[in-house]
Amino acid sequence: MDQQDMHTGRAALWMLGAIASFSAMAIAGREAGLALDTFEIMFYRSLVGFIIVATVLSATGRWREVQRKRLGTHFLRNAAHFTGQNLWFFAVTVSPLALVFALEFTSPIWVLLLSPLLLGERLTRIKVLAALAGFIGILIVARPSPETLDAGVITAATSAVFFALTGILTKRLTRKESIASILLWLTLMQLVMGLVAAGWDGDMALPDTGTAPWLVLIGIAGLTAHFCLTTALSLAPATTVIPIDFARLPVIALAGMLIYGEKLDFWVLAGAALIFGANYVNIVVSNRRAAAA
Repeated sequence: MDQQDMHTGRAALWMLGAIASFSAMAIAGREAGLALDTFEIMFYRSLVGFIIVATVLSATGRWREVQRKRLGTHFLRNAAHFTGQNLWFFAVTVSPLALVFALEFTSPIWVLLLSPLLLGERLTRIKVLAALAGFIGILIVARPSPETLDAGVITAATSAVFFALTGILTKRLTRKESIASILLWLTLMQLVMGLVAAGWDGDMALPDTGTAPWLVLIGIAGLTAHFCLTTALSLAPATTVIPIDFARLPVIALAGMLIYGEKLDFWVLAGAALIFGANYVNIVVSNRRAAAA
């Protein structure tokens, strides 16, 4: 086995961790949502995440990597992520899990459209065609009509836009900042945002013995999911990682069927496949052009 095969195998293992973490976070979010609102969930999730990140930074002596030069960009990134994550947590409490994940996969389509405005990247013909195919996939998944266009579909689709903004601003930050710095400000800023949003009415629910384990799981899974995905992308090309990431959809669809009795919707899976195909073709073409350049 050559080195490339070894890296691909390790990336696949990390992606299994990412799939398990994202799926666990969705299930834990639905269970916690029975007793807490999304702002409260985000506060407790950020609290758990901040404790973990601060502990790791202290244990490894990496506090020196935390910078304060780009707090404005950090704030914009975390405001976008906080909004998207709240919408996502609401969606998983009211919609089938497979539908939420399918619409979440449209985030790269929004990155294609927003990158020219925020990063100055060129919008090529392939990117335009990929975006069009992705939106056709959205229509297949959501099948908008007075009967199907409900709050869950709207919030799930909108969360993808905010996740796209988060990804773009993260890309801008990673040019100058370490992952340690980004994670520290992510958990700290969203901890404050969650506290303000959850406590503005003076009525903030405390977790009980039934919800506390789910909140801890959300906090841990939220960090491990992104760490596993980032690590996988550092070991193998996106063309290898993204198809594995797409396995999240059948996994969560099966989990929804077994745990909550949700039906497997052919159109959700078909639309998601089209969304995936649009993203994958764009990645392949972009990589080829980069290699040629």
